[in-house]
Amino acid sequence: MAKNAPIGDNARRGAVRDRSQAFNPTTQTWTKRDAGNGQFMDQKKDGEPFKGVRKEHKK
Repeated sequence: MAKNAPIGDNARRGAVRDRSQAFNPTTQTWTKRDAGNGQFMDQKKDGEPFKGVRKEHKK
């Protein structure tokens, strides 16, 4: 996982590993996935993408 110190500055050093995110056009939200098994992990409520997580591209 990425390092977030110092706490409170709202910045991330490095990328989040073994994670990706895809946009769901039906619900207009971003969904985070585990790269190892492809399982969905989390979904954002506000419609903004996750910070530091790579985006999946359409094929």
